[in-house]
Amino acid sequence: MTTRLNPYLGFRDNARDAMTFYQSVFGGELAMSTFGEFHASEDASEQDKIMHGMLTTESGLVLMGADTPNGMSFTPGDNFSVSLSGDDDGELRGYWEKLSDGGTVTVPLEQAPWGDTFGMCTDKFGVAWLVNIAGPQQ
Repeated sequence: MTTRLNPYLGFRDNARDAMTFYQSVFGGELAMSTFGEFHASEDASEQDKIMHGMLTTESGLVLMGADTPNGMSFTPGDNFSVSLSGDDDGELRGYWEKLSDGGTVTVPLEQAPWGDTFGMCTDKFGVAWLVNIAGPQQ
C-alpha cells in the first residue's frame, strides 16, 4: 500500500450525516465505524458516534472524518487535521519523528484497538497530524 496524505475532518455529533453528504457529492465507497464497535469509549452517549469514517472515490479522492469525543475541545473552523496512512513502517515512523519533533504529541504512536499503529501530534507550526501504520492483514 502506498502512503497516502489526506484531510481528516472533525465533527461534533454529526459525522455520519456529514460523511453521507460528502458521499452524495463525490460518490464512492463510504466506510464508517463507531466508538462502540471498538470499545473506544465508556461514555454511553458516544457509542453510536463515528470514530472513523473514510470516503474513497473511483477517481482516487480520500476524505476521512469522525465525531470529536465529548471530552475533547471542538471549534468549528479548526476541526481538521492531516492524515498520513500506509503500511511502510519505516517511512511513516520517520515522518512521525520529524512532525512531532518540537511539537506536541497528543496520542503516542502505538498499537491501536483496530490493530494498526496510530498516533496524533501537533507540529511546531500548529498543524494537527494523524499517522496510521497498517498492521498485519487478517
